[in-house]
Amino acid sequence: MDDSRSSATAEGAALLRAAHQILDTPPVFDDPLALRIVGEERAAAVRADPQRFQTAERRALRAFVALRSRYAEDQLAAAVARGVRRYVILGAGLDTFPYRNPHAGLAVFEVDHPATQAAKRARLQEVGIAVPTSLTFVPIDFERQTLADGLRAAGFTTAERAFFSWLGATAYLTRESVMRTLGFVASSMPPGSEIVFSYTTARSSLAERTAALGEPWLTLFDPPSLIAELTGVGFADATDFGPEQANDRYFTGRADGLRLRGSGRLMSAHV
Repeated sequence: MDDSRSSATAEGAALLRAAHQILDTPPVFDDPLALRIVGEERAAAVRADPQRFQTAERRALRAFVALRSRYAEDQLAAAVARGVRRYVILGAGLDTFPYRNPHAGLAVFEVDHPATQAAKRARLQEVGIAVPTSLTFVPIDFERQTLADGLRAAGFTTAERAFFSWLGATAYLTRESVMRTLGFVASSMPPGSEIVFSYTTARSSLAERTAALGEPWLTLFDPPSLIAELTGVGFADATDFGPEQANDRYFTGRADGLRLRGSGRLMSAHV
């Protein structure tokens, strides 16, 4: 990724979340700010040409983008019910959770590449979405800085439990930087902390398109091997959440046939 520009794939994911609000009924992931964050022009383009988003590939990708946000926020809600009061969003992109946070007393830390975060902050101002006092921005280049140093500089301490999410990012990073970040959570956070992250098991045509945008896929994982690596770096347990489980839990009985397909998966790991 070019250090001077924001992430094109973050924009793409935001557009898919917005399209999900318009095209899929009922939405798997209900985000009242998804259309605002992409801007009026992009939202209008979805409404004007919905068939552009209805190819089999785009439907499957849209389903996964919606699913990963829904699953992460469901897991977060369960963590909050257990008393967790801090949420760290790694590779936040145009995620809107901090601006519609329903959990009183939950502090949120948005971690992202400096260029992507700067573009997001400009977008928030442009579309009139207020930044709440519960939110702290944390600019980090994962390939050049450690998560520990970035969070420490933002006033985050490892003394209290926290919930982490990391969606749509691990494929674009080196394996070393992915495992370094996961190792930080496992080794530094107290018991009761959790991370949910997405990953992919195989290359697809999407990988070719993102590479053309300057954001190539660098890291793939095999579910059993990844679970072994996670427990090896110190997590107490790790649970894979694949297409079969996702379709059973979130997509059963839909009249529109929206379902999860492909190599994208989710992992939940507890300290």
